[in-house]
Amino acid sequence: MKKPRALSSGCTIGLVSPASPNYRLSEVTRCAEYLEAKGYKVALGKNVNKSKGIVAGTEEERADDINEMFADDGIDAVCALQGGYGSAQLIDHIDFDLISSNPKVFTGFSDITSLHLALGKLSGIVTFHGPGIARFNPEDLTEYTERQFFKAVGDKRPLGSVELADKKKWLQCICGGRCSGLITGGNLTLICSSIGTRYEIDTKGKLLLFEDVDTEPWIFDHMMCHLRNSGKLSEAAGFIIGECENCEPRKCDPGFYSDYSIEDVLDYYLKPLGKPALYGLPLGHTKDLATIPMGVMAELDADAKTFTITEGGVI
Repeated sequence: MKKPRALSSGCTIGLVSPASPNYRLSEVTRCAEYLEAKGYKVALGKNVNKSKGIVAGTEEERADDINEMFADDGIDAVCALQGGYGSAQLIDHIDFDLISSNPKVFTGFSDITSLHLALGKLSGIVTFHGPGIARFNPEDLTEYTERQFFKAVGDKRPLGSVELADKKKWLQCICGGRCSGLITGGNLTLICSSIGTRYEIDTKGKLLLFEDVDTEPWIFDHMMCHLRNSGKLSEAAGFIIGECENCEPRKCDPGFYSDYSIEDVLDYYLKPLGKPALYGLPLGHTKDLATIPMGVMAELDADAKTFTITEGGVI
């Protein structure tokens, strides 16, 4: 995998909207001002503040911003402002050969998972599963999220152990054991959506990272079943599951009574595999979010409850 150059003060960060638009225009302004105060230069994609219903501009407009940012030698990083919906629509409009020849730091999570998988598979570059850059303002950005982000994209050394942001939180060992492999994954919904496409997730011998948000356990079960049926679970070396925010049963009448929890779902699908699996790391839709380089080597020790990045993501 090709690695981008490390970010440092004075570098230019390009802001793009591959998915949904920001609800408030001030979010983009606040983010730009925050990054500039930290010593970075900021370049806005020309279509950032457009809106076309639930997406931030047409497919071509959103993809053009990404292609132009990677083609511009003056841009050092391309950061998605937020997720939402629509990144997968861009696949046929992105110049993957161009991006492969110009690897740069690319960040985002949630709906941006489609682009992480596509850039990893079709461009062969390391990308970074981390916060939407719009949260980089004094009100929304936590110290943990900021520290982990700039460490991941700015330090050539391996990240090392991914620690809990809140030591009072609990990590659940679903299945014990140790393993190592390249990291892949992202948001569970988008992982499943990649199956059958040219950027379909490859889990063979890899550590599968996944998380989701606002997803009832029975829907979560549906997606885990899909991964099992497609062979993606059995091929993986181990599993790192982030905090799954608000993934609880809601008031509904699906035709049957269900008090099934996310932990029940994970136990049901992962325990029979006998492969290391750890649940609860700050890798989901929470205030504290670690930034993880995708496509680098890592080690999982589920018994010790440690997830350690053993290879640097930047050069």
